[in-house]
Amino acid sequence: QVQLVESGGGLVQAGGSLRLSCAASGSIFSINAMGWYRQAPGKQRELVAGITRRGMTNYADSVKGRFSISRDNAKNTVYLQMNSLKPEDTAVYYCYTNRVGAGLAEIGSWGQGTQVTVSS
Repeated sequence: QVQLVESGGGLVQAGGSLRLSCAASGSIFSINAMGWYRQAPGKQRELVAGITRRGMTNYADSVKGRFSISRDNAKNTVYLQMNSLKPEDTAVYYCYTNRVGAGLAEIGSWGQGTQVTVSS
């Protein structure tokens, strides 16, 4: 059982920046990867970024070059630095974990979600 607590969402103007944080607790030994999905009204939930325990990262094409994911293993926390934000980045962002031994698309735990709103 892993619990995730997200923070860092908010309202910004286009071109601004935000940093999301996701802190994990509980059975952290079971975590292989962490990252964020996002969901906007009327759209499918989509993977934004992820990072494995070995430090391998992946990003949605729409955020490459603007977003950067990192991790602090000592704090069991991952960070998503979001720069050059666009109105189309507006969504609820959900932190997730992927368990050791599971497929990459298999979600172990979800965070509560944090709202990111970018005004034009």
